[in-house]
Amino acid sequence: MNTIMNMDPWSFLDDMFDVGGHVLRDIRARATGHFPPVNVYLDDNAMIVDLELPGKTAKDVDLTLEPQAVVVSDKPKADEGEKKETPSEAKAPAWSRRVELPFRVDAAKANAKFANGVLRIELPRIENEGVKKIAIA
Repeated sequence: MNTIMNMDPWSFLDDMFDVGGHVLRDIRARATGHFPPVNVYLDDNAMIVDLELPGKTAKDVDLTLEPQAVVVSDKPKADEGEKKETPSEAKAPAWSRRVELPFRVDAAKANAKFANGVLRIELPRIENEGVKKIAIA
């Protein structure tokens, strides 16, 4: 069945108000739980993940490389006037974004840079990840 228009109100607003599209994209990302907006670039040698984090610095963000994913989250703020919390009382991050990895990553060569409100994470593929033959006894 052919559809005349996309019924998603967020994409409709993006199309209608293209001038403020970046603002609407941020509102949609927060409303749907997909904050911060992420762009993923993939080639034969690496995966590059760009996260838009306006107003944040490298000190505001936690970055974790797991075996099957990279996780970026808001670093919890420690209020100086309040008592220290135990680990069980620690506050959860305000946001967290998990990006699944399509291949194994060489963690020793992975790097991240923060510039102009964009966090760029470069995740190179393990070089010798070829198929291995196993002899049957």
